[in-house]
Amino acid sequence: MNKDDIDLLIQRQPRLESSREKLESMQTGMYCIHRSWGLGKITEYDVQESKLIIDFEDGKAGHAMDPVFCLDRLDILAPESMIARHREEPDVVEEIIKKRPADLIVEILSYAPNQGATNTELESQLICLLGGKRYKKWWAATKKLLVKDPRIAVPSKKTAPYVLRDEPITAEDEILEQFFSTKAPIKKVTLAEKLQDLSVSNDTLKKHLPDVLMSLTEAIKETRRLNPGERLHGLWIRNDLARYIHEDVEILEPTSASMIYENKELSELATQIPSNYYKRFLDLITRCYPDEWKKIMFDLLKNSSGKFTNECINFFIDMGTEDEIQLMLQRWLDEQTLKGPILLWIVKNRHGQKFQTIVKDLITPRMLNAIFYAIDYEALQNAGTRRIPLADFLSDDAEIIPELLSSATPETAGDLATTLMLNQGFENLTKNSLLARFIKQFPNVQNLLADDKVERAQEHLIVSQISYDTRKKEYDILINEKIPENTAAIATARELGDIRENAEYKMARQDQDTLLSRKEQIELDLTRAQITDFTDAPADVVGIGTVVELHQHSTGQNISYSILGAWDSDPKNNILSYETPLGYVLLAKRIGETVETNIDNTKEKWTINIISRYVDVK
Repeated sequence: MNKDDIDLLIQRQPRLESSREKLESMQTGMYCIHRSWGLGKITEYDVQESKLIIDFEDGKAGHAMDPVFCLDRLDILAPESMIARHREEPDVVEEIIKKRPADLIVEILSYAPNQGATNTELESQLICLLGGKRYKKWWAATKKLLVKDPRIAVPSKKTAPYVLRDEPITAEDEILEQFFSTKAPIKKVTLAEKLQDLSVSNDTLKKHLPDVLMSLTEAIKETRRLNPGERLHGLWIRNDLARYIHEDVEILEPTSASMIYENKELSELATQIPSNYYKRFLDLITRCYPDEWKKIMFDLLKNSSGKFTNECINFFIDMGTEDEIQLMLQRWLDEQTLKGPILLWIVKNRHGQKFQTIVKDLITPRMLNAIFYAIDYEALQNAGTRRIPLADFLSDDAEIIPELLSSATPETAGDLATTLMLNQGFENLTKNSLLARFIKQFPNVQNLLADDKVERAQEHLIVSQISYDTRKKEYDILINEKIPENTAAIATARELGDIRENAEYKMARQDQDTLLSRKEQIELDLTRAQITDFTDAPADVVGIGTVVELHQHSTGQNISYSILGAWDSDPKNNILSYETPLGYVLLAKRIGETVETNIDNTKEKWTINIISRYVDVK
C-alpha cells in the first residue's frame, strides 16, 4: 500500500486516521502473523478490490484480506525481526537458535511493545521459528538459561511478561533486591534459601549474607503469618545460613528443637514442610526424643501419605530397623488399621529389592481385604468425584490381584469377590474388569456369586468403533455432568422443606433413579463390548458385517440390508443390528435359504438372493 492508497482509505473512513501507522506498515514483502492462520507474507495490494494479497505458510496462498479488517488481526513484523530474518537468512538464525538461545529471546523482546512479551506471546513466535514439535523442548531448556541472564527479567507469575531490561542485572542481584523489598515472611524464607545456594559460586553475594541473616531472623518471628511447618523450614534456612557465614547457631532463638517440643501434632507439622526436608525432620525427632523416637515415627508413618511415607520407611531402613517396621506393618494389617496411603506404598514397592524384607510377607489375601476396606472407607468419606489412588492402582496393575490371591483358597477368593462387588469405591465397569481377574484364577468364583450380571458381563457384544465411542461419550456425560447436576438438584430440593410433600424432590429422585439405571446398563454394555471393523465378515454366509439382498414374499420386492454391530441399527438407512429379529435369524444362512420372522404378530418370509461384505461395498 502506498500513501495514495492509504489516503483513499482514510478519506472513505476518517476514523482510520489513528491507524495510519499500522496501515503504512502493510507493505509488499512484509512478513505478518495472523492469529488463526499463522505466518504469511504480503505479496501485493489489489487497488481495484482494496485488498491485501497474502501468502500464508499453511497453504492459503494468494489470500485476499481487507486491510481495515487486518488492523486488529494481523501483526506486521519488522524486517529485522527474528521471524523475518529466519525466512530470509535461515542459516544465520538457525545458528543463533542452536548456539545462543538467550540471544534469540533478547532479539524478539527488543521488537516487542514496551520490550516485553508474555509466555504465550513468545510461544506463538517460537512456533513460527522452530515448528510446533521442536519449540517445546527448546523453550523448556531456554527458560532455564533466561533465569541467569542479566538482560532479561523473568516473571514470577505465568501471566506476567518477560521484559528486556534497560540495564543488565544479575539474577543474584535481582533475588537480593526481592529479598529485602518483600514483607512476606514465607517469600523471604524461599529467597534466602536461593541466595545461600547462589553465594557458593558468587563471592560478591557473600558480603550481603549477614544482613540477609538478620532480616530473615526477624521475619521468622512473625509467627502469625507463618504456620509451624513454614516456621520450622525458615529456622533450618536461618541455621544453614548462620553456619555458612560462621555465626554461632546455638545463640539463635527460637531453635528448631523448640518447634518439635511445642507442636504435639507432628503428623500435621510434617504435611507443612517441603518434601526435601523430610529426612531432616525425622533426624530432628531422633535428637529431640532419643528414647521415644521409634514410637513417634511409627505414629507418623501410620498417618503418612505420598513422599513422606516413603521417606519414613527409608529412614527406618537407614537406622537398621527393617525387622521392626515389617513387624509393625504386619501388626497393623492383622488389626485392620492400615490406611490407604500405606497400602498403596506396599503394593507399589512389592517388587523393590530394597524393600523385600519389609513387604514380601504382606502380599496375601488379607492385604487385598484391607485394600478393599480402605477403598470403601475413602469412598464413604468422599462425597465428591475425587479419584481414589489405591482404587486406580488396583485397576491399572493387572498383576496385583493374582499376586494377592496366590495363597487364597477358593472360598476366600469367593468372599473377596463378593466384597469387591459390594464396594462403593469402584464403578461397575471397573468391578467387572477386576472380577474377571478373580474368575481367571478361580473359575468357581463365578458360581459363588449370585448376581447374574457377572455371567452376563462375560457375554460379548460385537460393536463398531463409532457406536462404541458414542456409547462411551454418553457414559462420560452421565458421570461427569448429568448425575452430579441431578445430585445437586436433589440437595437443593431437599432444602425446600418436608420431602414427603416436596414435588421437586420427588421428581429429582425419580430422575436420579433413571440416570443411575442407565449408567449401570451402559457400564455392563461397555464391559461386554468387543470392537470390530467388519473386515472379518464372511462372504459366503450371512454374518456380522454382511450386506444381504432379500426377497420379501409378502410384497414381492427385493430389499438390501446391512447386518452390523449391536448398536448400529438405523432402519431408515437399511442398517440392522445382528440382535434384531431379522438380523438374528439371518446369521449363518446362505444364498437361496428362506427364513421367517414374527414381529408384532406379523409373520413374514424372506429369501436370500445375494450376500456381500459391508467393507467391500460401503
